Amino acid sequence: MNGTTIPAYSSKKEALAILQYLCTQFDPISLPAGVASRADHVQFVAERDQPYFPIPFKETETTAALKAIEASVASLLADTRQEGSVSDRKIVVNLEKTTAFLFQAYLAKVGGYGKLDKGVKSMLKDTDLLQAQSDPYRRMSANLYATKNPNEYYHIHGSLEASTTLKMIGLEPYRPDLATHEDIVQEIESAVKKFTVDELEELNAEHRQAGIKAFTHAEFLKTPHGKTNMLLPPWSVESLEDKTPQIPLTTQDNRLLSGIKVLELCRIIAGPTITRILGEYGAEVIKVTSPNLSDVPFFQVDGNMGKRATDLDLKTAEGREAFEKLLAEADVVVDGYRPGAIAKLGYGPKQLSELAIKRGKGFVYVNENCFGYEGEWAHRPGWQQISDCVTGIAWEQGKFMGLNEPMVPPFPISDYGTGCIGAITALVGLYHRATRGGSWHGKACLLHYDLLLFKVGLLPEHVQQELRDTMGPEVLALRYHNSVDQISGTALRRMREVYPNFVENPKYLDKWYADKYKAEVHAVRPVVEIDGLELGFRRASRPNGSDEAKWEVAEEKDYRTE
Repeated sequence: MNGTTIPAYSSKKEALAILQYLCTQFDPISLPAGVASRADHVQFVAERDQPYFPIPFKETETTAALKAIEASVASLLADTRQEGSVSDRKIVVNLEKTTAFLFQAYLAKVGGYGKLDKGVKSMLKDTDLLQAQSDPYRRMSANLYATKNPNEYYHIHGSLEASTTLKMIGLEPYRPDLATHEDIVQEIESAVKKFTVDELEELNAEHRQAGIKAFTHAEFLKTPHGKTNMLLPPWSVESLEDKTPQIPLTTQDNRLLSGIKVLELCRIIAGPTITRILGEYGAEVIKVTSPNLSDVPFFQVDGNMGKRATDLDLKTAEGREAFEKLLAEADVVVDGYRPGAIAKLGYGPKQLSELAIKRGKGFVYVNENCFGYEGEWAHRPGWQQISDCVTGIAWEQGKFMGLNEPMVPPFPISDYGTGCIGAITALVGLYHRATRGGSWHGKACLLHYDLLLFKVGLLPEHVQQELRDTMGPEVLALRYHNSVDQISGTALRRMREVYPNFVENPKYLDKWYADKYKAEVHAVRPVVEIDGLELGFRRASRPNGSDEAKWEVAEEKDYRTE
């Protein structure tokens, strides 16, 4: 390099730099002033001190910094339970655990089967009611395709229903005659290519479907939505009402959130990750799902760790009555449905702030969505792939792969990072409720996690090249039209080969006998360690709808196997 020395890259040092950056980005409501002093006591540890993912972004480093913020807020909240401050409480963030957290669905197992194993279906409750996941053709209604516009790509997304998206581009909702992935891609992409990006946008708006053009980051920043959101911090916490009294944490055991009751109204990864984290801190979490709405069966294996899960139809009188009994005692509500859906049912942040005043006890309401809460696209539904495409993540991934095309990164990393952000807002809300009173509204979104990745910068080019060299030709042969599981599965196989002491290491996994599955479940352990606080799950995972809609816990048969 003409005598130039390339500086050694350290994931630990970069995580610390991102943590210091984050501590400067917020008002004292969204991030209390005491967090920065606790962040000084964070120790980042790593066995390898280099990134693992074949991705050009500082995913592990960014999320490790977010985990440090999460733990610092937890430390601050813990101090409200006792006289005096212990702000020098040591916090440890392990970067291997952070990396595992970011692709935990692909490390989880039930009955010895992982997400991509053919035999796993026999272990799962079939919540894929409309075969949007199990039917390969319908599954590919959520994928990136070339359009009529030269060198422009569009991510259609049939979500958990598929038929509407397929019909709107002129295709049949079911095609059992298409036997191979190549045949399916050819069929669907041929249909997508009949439309320009503008025409696909009109169809999506008309049919209320998720979907977006794959923008470069520079293109996104020129849109009104990009201009608005790039100026905003990665999350916000706002006051909903200030009439209810302070509600201090009442338990004095080592589980910070013991006694805190959390209602989860979410499907698919980011939202459930928020409440999974709150469960790690000791909260009692009940996940409420509708028996009439589809969900991805395997994501429940890791996403439902520590929780109980009940089915309620909030469009029926019986379902609403049961839900409102739960709501009467709840401290935190997490809403991960499309913007406005839960409010239309009468349980949005404004309605709950009114209920809080009536009952004399504030709520913490956390929203998680795709596009954020300000700007022209804030109302749009979306998923991780949609956020990755709109912000420019997909185009940068394609460039990393040596391609002149966008490509969705392996693993649902933005989902898990957004889940961490949502948990931070919940902890901040609980801190304000304990110290100020009132009700609080936390706002997290996939778009702002992705924008944070751009704000902290890409990995240095020599680190990216090392990752490409390590992954080799099998990973680099992937293309934009490969499915999420093909991309993730290929990356996972290669990571198992080159990082066997990490990917297959049992010390990063919690192992339980799960009574509701009648099988052993493996799930990724909590990431952080905080002096004086115990983090861990209350119980093993279970499928959606396994429990009664009651806060009282009957004797449980789950137990740790290691």
